[in-house]
Amino acid sequence: MTRRMALALAATAPLSRALAKAAEVKKQIKITNIETDLLRLPPAEFTGDAIHNFGFAAGGVVLRVLTDGGITGWGYSSFGMVEGGPRVVQTILQDEIKPVLIGRDPAFPKKIRSDLWRALEYQGLQGVTQFAISAVDIAVWDILGKAAGLPVYKMLGAARDRMPAYAMCGWYRENDKDHSQYKRSIDETLEIGYRAFKVKVGRYSLEDDTDRIEFGRKTAGKDIRIMVDANQAFNRTEALRRGRVYQELGCFWYEEPLPPWDHDGYAELAASLDIRIATGENEYNKRAFMDLLLKKGADVVQPDNRRAGGPTEWIEIGAISDGFGVELASHGGGPVDMNMLCAIPNAIYMESGGKQEMVNGEVLAPELPGMSSELKPDYISKYKIS
Repeated sequence: MTRRMALALAATAPLSRALAKAAEVKKQIKITNIETDLLRLPPAEFTGDAIHNFGFAAGGVVLRVLTDGGITGWGYSSFGMVEGGPRVVQTILQDEIKPVLIGRDPAFPKKIRSDLWRALEYQGLQGVTQFAISAVDIAVWDILGKAAGLPVYKMLGAARDRMPAYAMCGWYRENDKDHSQYKRSIDETLEIGYRAFKVKVGRYSLEDDTDRIEFGRKTAGKDIRIMVDANQAFNRTEALRRGRVYQELGCFWYEEPLPPWDHDGYAELAASLDIRIATGENEYNKRAFMDLLLKKGADVVQPDNRRAGGPTEWIEIGAISDGFGVELASHGGGPVDMNMLCAIPNAIYMESGGKQEMVNGEVLAPELPGMSSELKPDYISKYKIS
Protein backbone atom coordinates (compact mmCIF):
# COMPACT_ATOMS: atom_id res chain seq x y z
CA MET A 1 0.00 0.00 0.00
CA THR A 2 1.36 3.39 -0.97
CA ARG A 3 1.55 6.35 1.40
CA ARG A 4 -1.10 8.16 -0.68
CA MET A 5 -3.50 5.19 -0.35
CA ALA A 6 -2.90 4.97 3.40
CA LEU A 7 -3.65 8.67 3.84
CA ALA A 8 -6.81 8.34 1.76
CA LEU A 9 -8.06 5.42 3.85
CA ALA A 10 -7.32 7.30 7.07
CA ALA A 11 -9.26 10.31 5.80
CA THR A 12 -12.30 8.24 4.92
CA ALA A 13 -12.38 6.27 8.20
CA PRO A 14 -14.60 8.80 10.10
CA LEU A 15 -16.99 8.91 7.14
CA SER A 16 -17.14 5.12 7.06
CA ARG A 17 -17.96 5.00 10.76
CA ALA A 18 -20.65 7.62 10.30
CA LEU A 19 -22.17 5.71 7.38
CA ALA A 20 -22.11 2.50 9.38
CA LYS A 21 -23.89 4.22 12.24
CA ALA A 22 -26.46 5.69 9.87
CA ALA A 23 -27.07 2.28 8.36
CA GLU A 24 -27.61 0.86 11.84
CA VAL A 25 -30.09 3.59 12.69
CA LYS A 26 -31.92 3.00 9.39
CA LYS A 27 -32.71 -0.54 10.44
CA GLN A 28 -36.31 -0.82 11.49
CA ILE A 29 -36.76 -0.53 15.23
CA LYS A 30 -39.75 -2.40 16.57
CA ILE A 31 -41.74 -1.83 19.73
CA THR A 32 -41.52 -4.96 21.87
CA ASN A 33 -43.40 -4.08 25.06
CA ILE A 34 -44.65 -1.34 27.33
CA GLU A 35 -44.29 -0.82 31.07
CA THR A 36 -46.36 1.43 33.32
CA ASP A 37 -46.08 2.68 36.89
CA LEU A 38 -48.88 4.27 38.88
CA LEU A 39 -47.78 7.19 41.08
CA ARG A 40 -49.58 8.79 44.00
CA LEU A 41 -48.21 12.09 45.33
CA PRO A 42 -48.66 13.19 48.94
CA PRO A 43 -51.10 16.01 49.79
CA ALA A 44 -49.71 19.44 49.03
CA GLU A 45 -50.55 22.98 50.07
CA PHE A 46 -54.04 24.00 48.94
CA THR A 47 -54.29 26.04 45.76
CA GLY A 48 -57.46 26.84 43.86
CA ASP A 49 -58.87 28.51 40.79
CA ALA A 50 -62.42 29.65 40.04
CA ILE A 51 -63.90 26.13 40.00
CA HIS A 52 -61.17 23.67 41.16
CA ASN A 53 -59.42 22.85 44.42
CA PHE A 54 -55.95 21.30 44.25
CA GLY A 55 -53.57 19.79 46.76
CA PHE A 56 -55.49 16.73 47.95
CA ALA A 57 -55.33 13.97 45.32
CA ALA A 58 -52.58 14.04 42.71
CA GLY A 59 -50.62 11.48 40.77
CA GLY A 60 -50.00 10.11 37.34
CA VAL A 61 -48.99 7.26 35.08
CA VAL A 62 -45.45 6.63 33.90
CA LEU A 63 -45.17 4.97 30.48
CA ARG A 64 -42.09 3.27 29.06
CA VAL A 65 -42.22 1.99 25.48
CA LEU A 66 -39.52 -0.65 24.92
CA THR A 67 -37.87 -1.49 21.59
CA ASP A 68 -35.63 -4.20 20.17
CA GLY A 69 -33.01 -1.51 19.50
CA GLY A 70 -32.42 -0.98 23.21
CA ILE A 71 -34.06 2.45 23.15
CA THR A 72 -36.84 3.20 25.64
CA GLY A 73 -39.35 5.96 25.04
CA TRP A 74 -40.86 7.71 28.05
CA GLY A 75 -44.21 9.40 28.51
CA TYR A 76 -46.05 10.65 31.58
CA SER A 77 -49.67 11.63 32.17
CA SER A 78 -50.27 13.68 35.31
CA PHE A 79 -53.42 14.43 37.29
CA GLY A 80 -53.77 17.43 39.56
CA MET A 81 -57.02 16.00 40.89
CA VAL A 82 -59.48 13.09 40.21
CA GLU A 83 -58.07 10.32 42.36
CA GLY A 84 -59.07 7.40 40.14
CA GLY A 85 -57.97 8.93 36.84
CA PRO A 86 -54.39 7.62 36.70
CA ARG A 87 -55.47 4.01 37.22
CA VAL A 88 -57.97 4.29 34.36
CA VAL A 89 -55.24 5.62 32.05
CA GLN A 90 -52.95 2.79 33.12
CA THR A 91 -55.66 0.23 32.30
CA ILE A 92 -56.20 1.74 28.83
CA LEU A 93 -52.47 1.65 28.16
CA GLN A 94 -52.01 -1.94 29.26
CA ASP A 95 -55.22 -3.51 27.99
CA GLU A 96 -56.23 -1.46 24.96
CA ILE A 97 -53.11 0.23 23.59
CA LYS A 98 -50.38 -2.32 24.20
CA PRO A 99 -51.76 -4.87 21.69
CA VAL A 100 -51.82 -2.16 18.99
CA LEU A 101 -48.23 -1.06 19.67
CA ILE A 102 -46.39 -4.39 19.81
CA GLY A 103 -44.35 -4.95 16.68
CA ARG A 104 -44.84 -1.39 15.35
CA ASP A 105 -42.10 0.80 13.92
CA PRO A 106 -41.93 4.04 15.97
CA ALA A 107 -40.79 5.91 12.84
CA PHE A 108 -44.49 6.07 11.85
CA PRO A 109 -46.06 8.21 14.61
CA LYS A 110 -48.92 9.43 12.43
CA LYS A 111 -49.81 5.87 11.45
CA ILE A 112 -49.65 4.79 15.10
CA ARG A 113 -51.91 7.69 16.09
CA SER A 114 -54.41 6.80 13.36
CA ASP A 115 -54.50 3.13 14.36
CA LEU A 116 -54.92 3.99 18.05
CA TRP A 117 -57.84 6.28 17.23
CA ARG A 118 -59.44 3.51 15.20
CA ALA A 119 -58.90 0.92 17.95
CA LEU A 120 -60.29 3.15 20.71
CA GLU A 121 -63.01 5.18 19.01
CA TYR A 122 -65.88 3.07 20.35
CA GLN A 123 -65.17 4.19 23.91
CA GLY A 124 -64.61 7.78 22.81
CA LEU A 125 -61.49 9.73 21.93
CA GLN A 126 -61.68 12.41 24.59
CA GLY A 127 -61.06 12.35 28.32
CA VAL A 128 -58.71 9.75 29.72
CA THR A 129 -58.55 7.87 26.41
CA GLN A 130 -56.78 10.85 24.86
CA PHE A 131 -54.55 11.14 27.95
CA ALA A 132 -53.30 7.63 27.17
CA ILE A 133 -52.84 8.23 23.43
CA SER A 134 -50.93 11.45 24.13
CA ALA A 135 -48.52 9.68 26.50
CA VAL A 136 -47.82 7.12 23.77
CA ASP A 137 -47.12 9.82 21.18
CA ILE A 138 -44.65 11.54 23.51
CA ALA A 139 -42.89 8.22 24.15
CA VAL A 140 -42.75 7.39 20.42
CA TRP A 141 -41.12 10.73 19.63
CA ASP A 142 -38.75 10.20 22.56
CA ILE A 143 -37.60 7.01 20.83
CA LEU A 144 -37.11 8.80 17.50
CA GLY A 145 -35.12 11.63 19.05
CA LYS A 146 -32.88 9.23 20.93
CA ALA A 147 -32.32 7.14 17.79
CA ALA A 148 -31.31 10.24 15.85
CA GLY A 149 -29.26 11.72 18.68
CA LEU A 150 -31.29 14.95 18.61
CA PRO A 151 -33.75 16.76 20.87
CA VAL A 152 -37.17 16.39 19.29
CA TYR A 153 -37.65 20.11 18.58
CA LYS A 154 -34.71 19.91 16.14
CA MET A 155 -36.15 16.78 14.50
CA LEU A 156 -39.45 18.60 14.00
CA GLY A 157 -37.71 21.63 12.50
CA ALA A 158 -36.64 24.16 15.09
CA ALA A 159 -38.04 27.68 15.06
CA ARG A 160 -36.02 28.81 18.11
CA ASP A 161 -33.86 27.47 20.93
CA ARG A 162 -35.60 29.25 23.84
CA MET A 163 -39.08 30.34 24.87
CA PRO A 164 -40.49 33.07 27.12
CA ALA A 165 -42.18 31.59 30.19
CA TYR A 166 -44.75 32.96 32.57
CA ALA A 167 -45.34 31.78 36.12
CA MET A 168 -48.65 30.37 37.34
CA CYS A 169 -48.27 31.97 40.74
CA GLY A 170 -51.54 33.83 41.32
CA TRP A 171 -53.54 30.96 42.84
CA TYR A 172 -56.27 31.32 45.42
CA ARG A 173 -54.87 30.24 48.80
CA GLU A 174 -56.37 29.60 52.21
CA ASN A 175 -56.15 32.30 54.90
CA ASP A 176 -54.66 34.87 52.55
CA LYS A 177 -56.97 37.86 52.86
CA ASP A 178 -53.97 40.12 53.40
CA HIS A 179 -52.33 38.72 50.22
CA SER A 180 -49.15 37.87 52.12
CA GLN A 181 -48.87 34.43 50.47
CA TYR A 182 -49.74 35.92 47.11
CA LYS A 183 -47.03 38.57 47.51
CA ARG A 184 -44.43 35.98 48.53
CA SER A 185 -45.27 33.93 45.44
CA ILE A 186 -44.87 36.96 43.15
CA ASP A 187 -41.57 37.94 44.78
CA GLU A 188 -40.21 34.39 44.36
CA THR A 189 -41.35 34.40 40.73
CA LEU A 190 -39.50 37.62 39.96
CA GLU A 191 -36.40 36.43 41.80
CA ILE A 192 -36.25 33.31 39.60
CA GLY A 193 -36.33 35.54 36.54
CA TYR A 194 -39.87 35.43 35.16
CA ARG A 195 -41.08 38.55 33.40
CA ALA A 196 -44.77 37.57 33.36
CA PHE A 197 -47.22 35.79 35.64
CA LYS A 198 -50.86 34.72 35.72
CA VAL A 199 -53.58 35.51 38.24
CA LYS A 200 -56.64 33.36 38.90
CA VAL A 201 -59.94 35.26 38.78
CA GLY A 202 -63.66 34.46 38.90
CA ARG A 203 -63.96 32.59 42.20
CA TYR A 204 -65.47 35.61 43.94
CA SER A 205 -66.72 39.07 42.98
CA LEU A 206 -65.39 41.36 40.28
CA GLU A 207 -64.20 43.66 43.06
CA ASP A 208 -62.10 40.82 44.43
CA ASP A 209 -60.66 40.19 40.95
CA THR A 210 -59.77 43.86 40.59
CA ASP A 211 -58.08 43.86 43.99
CA ARG A 212 -55.97 40.81 43.09
CA ILE A 213 -54.88 42.23 39.74
CA GLU A 214 -54.04 45.67 41.15
CA PHE A 215 -52.15 44.13 44.06
CA GLY A 216 -50.16 42.00 41.63
CA ARG A 217 -49.35 45.03 39.50
CA LYS A 218 -48.25 47.08 42.51
CA THR A 219 -46.06 44.23 43.77
CA ALA A 220 -44.45 43.33 40.45
CA GLY A 221 -44.16 46.71 38.78
CA LYS A 222 -45.41 48.05 35.47
CA ASP A 223 -42.84 46.23 33.32
CA ILE A 224 -44.12 42.74 34.25
CA ARG A 225 -46.95 41.22 32.19
CA ILE A 226 -50.04 39.93 33.97
CA MET A 227 -52.45 37.40 32.46
CA VAL A 228 -55.81 36.46 34.03
CA ASP A 229 -57.43 33.01 34.00
CA ALA A 230 -61.13 32.43 34.82
CA ASN A 231 -61.20 28.63 34.32
CA GLN A 232 -64.65 28.46 32.66
CA ALA A 233 -66.38 30.34 35.52
CA PHE A 234 -68.68 32.69 33.56
CA ASN A 235 -71.61 32.79 31.20
CA ARG A 236 -71.38 35.07 28.15
CA THR A 237 -72.84 38.15 29.85
CA GLU A 238 -70.59 37.98 32.92
CA ALA A 239 -67.55 37.10 30.83
CA LEU A 240 -68.00 40.27 28.79
CA ARG A 241 -68.69 42.42 31.87
CA ARG A 242 -65.53 41.28 33.64
CA GLY A 243 -63.46 41.21 30.47
CA ARG A 244 -63.98 44.93 29.98
CA VAL A 245 -62.49 45.54 33.43
CA TYR A 246 -59.51 43.20 32.92
CA GLN A 247 -58.87 45.00 29.65
CA GLU A 248 -58.84 48.41 31.32
CA LEU A 249 -56.45 47.06 33.96
CA GLY A 250 -53.95 46.28 31.20
CA CYS A 251 -53.93 42.46 31.43
CA PHE A 252 -52.11 40.73 28.58
CA TRP A 253 -54.70 38.01 28.00
CA TYR A 254 -58.04 36.77 29.33
CA GLU A 255 -57.98 32.99 29.61
CA GLU A 256 -60.84 30.46 29.44
CA PRO A 257 -63.73 32.66 30.60
CA LEU A 258 -66.34 30.24 29.16
CA PRO A 259 -66.85 26.46 28.99
CA PRO A 260 -64.64 25.05 26.23
CA TRP A 261 -67.50 23.94 23.99
CA ASP A 262 -68.99 27.44 23.66
CA HIS A 263 -67.05 28.44 20.56
CA ASP A 264 -69.76 30.90 19.50
CA GLY A 265 -69.48 32.61 22.88
CA TYR A 266 -65.72 32.86 22.51
CA ALA A 267 -66.23 34.45 19.10
CA GLU A 268 -68.56 37.05 20.63
CA LEU A 269 -65.98 37.89 23.32
CA ALA A 270 -63.12 38.11 20.85
CA ALA A 271 -65.13 40.48 18.67
CA SER A 272 -66.19 42.67 21.62
CA LEU A 273 -62.91 43.00 23.52
CA ASP A 274 -59.46 44.28 22.63
CA ILE A 275 -57.70 42.06 25.21
CA ARG A 276 -56.40 38.76 23.82
CA ILE A 277 -58.79 35.84 24.34
CA ALA A 278 -56.82 32.69 25.25
CA THR A 279 -58.27 29.19 25.40
CA GLY A 280 -57.72 25.59 24.35
CA GLU A 281 -56.43 23.64 27.35
CA ASN A 282 -59.62 21.55 27.34
CA GLU A 283 -59.75 20.93 23.58
CA TYR A 284 -58.95 17.37 22.52
CA ASN A 285 -57.59 17.47 18.97
CA LYS A 286 -56.80 19.66 15.99
CA ARG A 287 -60.37 19.49 14.71
CA ALA A 288 -61.68 21.20 17.85
CA PHE A 289 -59.05 23.92 17.42
CA MET A 290 -60.01 24.27 13.76
CA ASP A 291 -63.66 24.88 14.68
CA LEU A 292 -62.64 27.41 17.34
CA LEU A 293 -60.45 29.27 14.85
CA LEU A 294 -62.99 29.18 12.03
CA LYS A 295 -65.37 30.95 14.41
CA LYS A 296 -62.65 33.48 15.32
CA GLY A 297 -62.94 32.52 18.97
CA ALA A 298 -59.33 32.87 20.13
CA ASP A 299 -56.29 35.13 19.84
CA VAL A 300 -54.06 32.63 21.66
CA VAL A 301 -54.60 28.85 21.55
CA GLN A 302 -53.31 26.79 24.48
CA PRO A 303 -52.88 23.07 23.76
CA ASP A 304 -52.34 20.73 26.71
CA ASN A 305 -50.05 17.78 26.02
CA ARG A 306 -52.45 15.34 27.72
CA ARG A 307 -55.65 16.44 25.99
CA ALA A 308 -54.54 17.97 22.69
CA GLY A 309 -52.01 15.23 22.02
CA GLY A 310 -48.26 14.79 21.81
CA PRO A 311 -45.89 16.27 19.21
CA THR A 312 -47.77 14.78 16.26
CA GLU A 313 -50.96 16.69 17.08
CA TRP A 314 -49.26 19.80 18.46
CA ILE A 315 -47.37 20.48 15.25
CA GLU A 316 -50.61 20.30 13.27
CA ILE A 317 -52.41 22.56 15.76
CA GLY A 318 -49.50 24.98 15.52
CA ALA A 319 -49.66 25.03 11.72
CA ILE A 320 -53.44 25.54 11.70
CA SER A 321 -53.29 28.40 14.22
CA ASP A 322 -50.36 30.00 12.41
CA GLY A 323 -52.39 29.92 9.21
CA PHE A 324 -55.11 31.89 11.01
CA GLY A 325 -52.59 34.40 12.35
CA VAL A 326 -53.25 33.24 15.92
CA GLU A 327 -50.58 32.89 18.61
CA LEU A 328 -49.95 29.72 20.65
CA ALA A 329 -48.92 29.11 24.27
CA SER A 330 -48.72 25.87 26.22
CA HIS A 331 -51.01 24.82 29.02
CA GLY A 332 -48.47 23.40 31.43
CA GLY A 333 -44.74 23.48 31.13
CA GLY A 334 -41.52 21.53 31.18
CA PRO A 335 -39.05 19.92 28.76
CA VAL A 336 -41.77 18.05 26.84
CA ASP A 337 -43.67 21.28 26.20
CA MET A 338 -40.43 23.07 25.29
CA ASN A 339 -39.64 20.51 22.60
CA MET A 340 -42.97 21.23 20.97
CA LEU A 341 -43.04 25.00 21.47
CA CYS A 342 -39.57 25.50 20.01
CA ALA A 343 -40.74 23.85 16.76
CA ILE A 344 -43.84 26.08 16.39
CA PRO A 345 -43.15 29.51 14.80
CA ASN A 346 -46.20 31.25 16.31
CA ALA A 347 -45.57 30.07 19.89
CA ILE A 348 -45.17 32.94 22.37
CA TYR A 349 -45.16 31.48 25.92
CA MET A 350 -44.69 28.39 28.05
CA GLU A 351 -46.72 28.16 31.23
CA SER A 352 -44.59 27.26 34.23
CA GLY A 353 -44.11 28.20 37.84
CA GLY A 354 -41.23 26.27 39.29
CA LYS A 355 -37.58 27.03 39.78
CA GLN A 356 -35.59 26.71 36.58
CA GLU A 357 -32.73 28.31 34.69
CA MET A 358 -33.88 31.42 32.87
CA VAL A 359 -32.18 34.00 30.67
CA ASN A 360 -34.00 37.32 30.26
CA GLY A 361 -37.32 35.71 31.13
CA GLU A 362 -36.79 32.80 28.72
CA VAL A 363 -36.19 29.08 29.25
CA LEU A 364 -33.55 27.39 27.10
CA ALA A 365 -34.54 24.42 24.97
CA PRO A 366 -33.63 20.90 26.15
CA GLU A 367 -30.26 19.62 24.95
CA LEU A 368 -30.69 15.87 25.48
CA PRO A 369 -31.76 13.60 22.61
CA GLY A 370 -35.45 12.73 22.67
CA MET A 371 -38.24 14.47 24.57
CA SER A 372 -36.41 14.80 27.93
CA SER A 373 -39.47 13.00 29.30
CA GLU A 374 -37.74 10.50 31.58
CA LEU A 375 -38.57 10.55 35.28
CA LYS A 376 -35.81 9.89 37.79
CA PRO A 377 -35.80 6.33 39.19
CA ASP A 378 -35.75 7.51 42.80
CA TYR A 379 -38.81 9.71 42.17
CA ILE A 380 -40.70 6.74 40.69
CA SER A 381 -39.72 4.39 43.51
CA LYS A 382 -40.69 6.98 46.12
CA TYR A 383 -44.24 7.49 44.84
CA LYS A 384 -44.99 4.25 43.00
CA ILE A 385 -48.07 2.40 44.26
CA SER A 386 -48.31 -0.39 41.66
